[in-house]
Amino acid sequence: MSPYKVSLKINNLSVSVDEGTTILEAARKLNFKIPTLCHHDDLCVAGNCRVCVVEQVGNRVLPASCATPVSEGMEILTNSMKVRQARKHIIELLLSEHNAECTICYKNGNCELQELSNEYRTGNRMFLDVLKKSAVDISSPSIEKDDSKCIRCQRCVRTCSQLQAVSALGVINKGKDMKISTFLNKPMNDVVCTNCGQCVNRCPTAALVERNYIDQVFDAIYDPKKFVVVQTAPATRVAISEEFGMGPNRSTGKMVAALRRLGFDKVLDTDFTADLTIMEEGTELLTRLKEALVDGKNVALPMMTSCSPGWIKFQEHIFPELLDNLSTCKSPQQMFGPLAKTYYAEKINKNPADMVVVSIMPCTAKKYEADRPEMRGSGYKDVDFVLTTREMGMMIKQAGIDFEKLSDEKYDSILGESSGAAVIFGNTGGVMEAAIRTAYEIVTGREVPFTNLNIKPVRGMEGIKEASVKIKDVKPEWSFLEGVELKVAIAHGLSNAKELMTSVKNGTANYHFIEVMGCPGGCIGGGGQPIPTNMEIRKKRAAAIYEEDEKMTIRKSHENPEVQEVYASFLHKPLGHRSHDLLHTHYTAKKRY
Repeated sequence: MSPYKVSLKINNLSVSVDEGTTILEAARKLNFKIPTLCHHDDLCVAGNCRVCVVEQVGNRVLPASCATPVSEGMEILTNSMKVRQARKHIIELLLSEHNAECTICYKNGNCELQELSNEYRTGNRMFLDVLKKSAVDISSPSIEKDDSKCIRCQRCVRTCSQLQAVSALGVINKGKDMKISTFLNKPMNDVVCTNCGQCVNRCPTAALVERNYIDQVFDAIYDPKKFVVVQTAPATRVAISEEFGMGPNRSTGKMVAALRRLGFDKVLDTDFTADLTIMEEGTELLTRLKEALVDGKNVALPMMTSCSPGWIKFQEHIFPELLDNLSTCKSPQQMFGPLAKTYYAEKINKNPADMVVVSIMPCTAKKYEADRPEMRGSGYKDVDFVLTTREMGMMIKQAGIDFEKLSDEKYDSILGESSGAAVIFGNTGGVMEAAIRTAYEIVTGREVPFTNLNIKPVRGMEGIKEASVKIKDVKPEWSFLEGVELKVAIAHGLSNAKELMTSVKNGTANYHFIEVMGCPGGCIGGGGQPIPTNMEIRKKRAAAIYEEDEKMTIRKSHENPEVQEVYASFLHKPLGHRSHDLLHTHYTAKKRY
């Protein structure tokens, strides 16, 4: 916050703001809405689209409010005749190059260009239609790219380079030939794209959207020969309410009720396998520490979490030399799939060949993950279809279900029980917190020394966080850990992950365990979550996740009775032979270009 204040007038109202504040930000303080397209709160200033122009009294040129800092005595008009005409012409120029088949567009009703067109009533076209036809790129299982709907605001380019440090998208050519493209104009599936979907979350039109599998899922539900089960990720239950105008909210019971009404045969919970992940991953970490500290083996440390498929693909492309540091655990989604088609199918006497496993995920990269050749542990494709939170919202609306009026219902049994530790997987730092809750108690026989199990040092929206836990008074079998200070780090967003991995690669990082989530805020900010997204929204989702954890009866993964049962009757022990076959995998280096 600047110690210097600047006074100005906006629409004849006085306001005093910090030095360096933009006109756009100052106008918001007075509750004046200035339209934007290229601007996004998560990204750097661009000033590309010029929709946000305002009139500065005494100046001939209309400045872009998003890119112009305030100055002392400035007088701004946000709705003068000159401004209105300029904005209307800018919107009409954008529409002249835009594939405006709005009624059949995937983002109809949630398109920023459409909203501005409606507000400014651009019904009479002033300019010739100069739309260039282009093929839609559907090569990726996660993301669909349609250049005919691109307005060249470059939000996606800035997202991919700034937030995610991937740069799969860039600007090519100039003037009328300028477009957003990939390296050598290759298909999306053939470049370094991590499928994270952050570009989708920030695209103001439908130039970038998730691949839609709603019809295939409905076809499976309608097929009497198929037994269709659905699993829901932690972050979906606090974001689905946004699709119905309710804001971020704890909506687990309503979500379960809605999915049951859609016709799924069983509604189960990815949180069950999140708890299972903690058992497998925690045991793997303790095993690596024993091999390093007692056996003197050269093991890959720090160990890194493997729950985020966008992060995994980033690692395969950018840091292949650190792949051995990744946990061999599959993600909770991919642990659920093979268990559903083996253990669960046997329990309910169903032929796995007739089962269809559907995932509801906050993540577009999960679509890619489900298609990976490594994900066939059951002998079938483990997860058949992945839908985003947004797609689930569409299905509920199409079915005419009044979400807000639904009564809470509970998950079905066997793969439906979970703990609060599993719920917090949805937040950055959540996997780490869940792991520490269990690992510390396994080693010492006591709960973690944090009030009400809340390990606050690993929480928060800082890009990279560090924490440590001193292990003392351990059980005899864990004597080699006596006095060890367990050092951990947490990163979210791939640009932060890149910074952290660079320090690991250079040997300057001194950690035992690292959690990385590919998306800002973790899964609550995933590429399949409701649009719009910004820091304020992500914080509200995170708060709802922690509230859900606080209200759970069971808050530690190892105390989940269904997890205990699956080990007693099927898996036998963490890192055992059957766990190895179904729940673990390895990843391979991928070319960057």
